Amino acid sequence: MSDNNNIKILLADDDAEDRFIIEDAFNEIGIHNAIQFVEDGEKVLEYLKIDNISLPRLIVLDLNMPRLNGTETLRSLKESEKFKEIPVIIFSTSVNEIEKTSCMNLGALDYLVKPSRYADSIAIAKYFHEFTTPLADSTV
Repeated sequence: MSDNNNIKILLADDDAEDRFIIEDAFNEIGIHNAIQFVEDGEKVLEYLKIDNISLPRLIVLDLNMPRLNGTETLRSLKESEKFKEIPVIIFSTSVNEIEKTSCMNLGALDYLVKPSRYADSIAIAKYFHEFTTPLADSTV
């Protein structure tokens, strides 16, 4: 487990291979220790309740997870005063438009289909990482 103060992205996915691919993509772009992985939505909520952590700047949720799926987790996050402002991206193998619309209506910032090509995983890692950098409107 990484140092909690460096964690900027919390990603929930029960598929170990999918977690490995994203971690590898982050390593490929030179970003280390910025992402924390958990296996399901319940673990997301448990992680966020740890007293001494900084809240992540982005939460990424797979839809199909045991115990608490992505939609249920998204709903819980957006109903919470403490967590509702954290951007949430759904990251799923599902291309179901009804599911996508439902997640967007619940407050998801984006809905991405997991890529089949590694190059696309690199692009997604870069997109996720954009949420960890200072806002563009700050003085350069």
